[in-house]
Amino acid sequence: MAVIGSTRVVVDGEVRPASIRIEHGVIVEIGDARPEVDFGDMVVMPGLVDSHVHVNEPGRSEWEGFSTATKAAAAGGTTTIVDMPLNSIPPTVSVGALFEKRAAAEGKLVVDVGFWGGLIPGSEDQIRPLVAEGVSGFKSFLVESGVDEFPSVSPEQLAGALPMMRELGVPSLVHAEDPARILRMSGDPTVYRSYLETRPADGEAAAVTMVAGLARAIGARVHVLHVSSAEAMQAVADGPETLSGETCPHYLTFCAEDIEAGATPFKCAPPIRGAEHRDALWEGLIEGSLSMVVSDHSPAPPEVKRLDDGDFGEAWGGIGSLQLRLPATWTGRQIVGSGSHS
Repeated sequence: MAVIGSTRVVVDGEVRPASIRIEHGVIVEIGDARPEVDFGDMVVMPGLVDSHVHVNEPGRSEWEGFSTATKAAAAGGTTTIVDMPLNSIPPTVSVGALFEKRAAAEGKLVVDVGFWGGLIPGSEDQIRPLVAEGVSGFKSFLVESGVDEFPSVSPEQLAGALPMMRELGVPSLVHAEDPARILRMSGDPTVYRSYLETRPADGEAAAVTMVAGLARAIGARVHVLHVSSAEAMQAVADGPETLSGETCPHYLTFCAEDIEAGATPFKCAPPIRGAEHRDALWEGLIEGSLSMVVSDHSPAPPEVKRLDDGDFGEAWGGIGSLQLRLPATWTGRQIVGSGSHS
C-alpha cells in the first residue's frame, strides 16, 4: 500500500490538492490523507491514450519501432497508444499482416498498444476477420497516403464498407481531403507557403462535408482525423452525432506565418495553416466541436525529411510528437485561458 499526493491532482476534470491511496497497483481511494510520497506541485493524473500513432514496424523500423515509440509515449505521460495501419510493411489490411505486426511488437512494449486496421481498395473482405482479431476500427485515405502500399479509397468504396463497420460496432477513421482540390506545387519549393497552397482549407472542408453525409445516411460512426482548419472543424460540428473529429498539437502550437524557408520538419498533411485556423481549433476544443487531441506521431529519418535541401515538395509529411503532446497541449490550454493563443 502507498499513498501519494500533490497540490495538483487531476480529479473529475479539476486540478486540486489530493492524495491517492494505491493497493496492489489499484487506486482505492482519492482523498486528503497525508501522503507518504509527496510530489509537491507536480501534476498527478491518469495516463493518456493516444489513438493516432504511426509506429512503422515492421518494414520501416528505422523510422520508428515499438520499443522507441512506447518509451516516448511513457515519457510523455501516455500509457496507451493505438497504432495506425501504415506506414508499416505490410500495412495492417489483413489478418496475416496484423499477426506480423503483433509479432514485431512482442517483448518491446512499455505501454499498452492497440491496433487499427486499414481500408484500401480490395480489402473489404478483411473487415470482419480483423474485427474478430481485435482491431479497433479502420483507417482510410481519400487522397494519396504517401506510401504505395496503402492506396486511397473513393467515396463509393468508403460508402460500401461503412454498413459492415456499423454492424460490427467499429468506427471508420478518415483522412479527409478532396483529391480534386489538391494542387500542383508552384513557386520556390523551399518556401512553406508554396506547399501550403497545394492543400487548401476548402478541400479539407469539402471532404469532411462528404463523409458527414455518409455518416448521416448510413448511421455509421465516422471519425475525421487531424482536423487542421476552421472550415473543416465547422463541417464536423455541423455533422451528425455519429461524426467526430480530432486535432493535433502541431496545429494548436504553430502557424504558417512562423515557418521559415526550408524548415521541412514542419511539413505534414493536412498542413499547418495560418494563425486564424490555430485559434479556431482551440475554440473548437473548448466548445466541444472537436473531441480529442492526438499526436499523429509520424517520424522519419533526416534524409526523408529533406533537411539537406529544404524541399517541401519532396519531404516526407509527418511530425514526431508522441512525447510532447501533453506538455504542448497543457501549456497551450493555460495560454488560451489567459486570453492569448501566441
